[in-house]
Amino acid sequence: MRIAVNLYRRFAQLVHEVAKFGVIGVLNFIITIGIADTLHLGLGIGPLKAFGVGTVVATTFSYFANRYWTFRHRDTSSLGREYVLFFILNGIALLITWVFIGITHYLLGLQGAIAYNVAQVVGTAAATLFRFWAYKKWVFLPPTAPPVDPHTGLPEAESETEGDTEPEPVPAGITRRAR
Repeated sequence: MRIAVNLYRRFAQLVHEVAKFGVIGVLNFIITIGIADTLHLGLGIGPLKAFGVGTVVATTFSYFANRYWTFRHRDTSSLGREYVLFFILNGIALLITWVFIGITHYLLGLQGAIAYNVAQVVGTAAATLFRFWAYKKWVFLPPTAPPVDPHTGLPEAESETEGDTEPEPVPAGITRRAR
């Protein structure tokens, strides 16, 4: 029992992030699949285009839900920077899911509703793993991350002076949250 308690204490932050990310993921999945199925199965729009439209709508909801709930304890470097990176990473995740849908629909010739939905579920699962890792790494920075250069969106290089004990000033437009 003590081992379980110690493990939970050690990974509590990650457990909470994964749980919140999962709740938002389920809501996004419902939004995406609802729109994609309506457009593809109901209105006859192509499977990739239909899923793309659903993903764009869900991504906007997802950004704000993740910024202000899942990763609210992380630093806010710039909403514009985060939003652009978030959409770029979701574009990559969309491509991951499109591979599964495209293979199922065009390569395997499975064009029914069940095959389409299975391809969406499997593709979304693979893309979700990528999203969680990418959001934590590039979008929602940890509280201990170095300041982000407002022009490049990349973390600034750390000072090379070892005896430097004064923190560097935070560039304008970057908000650092205290833990």
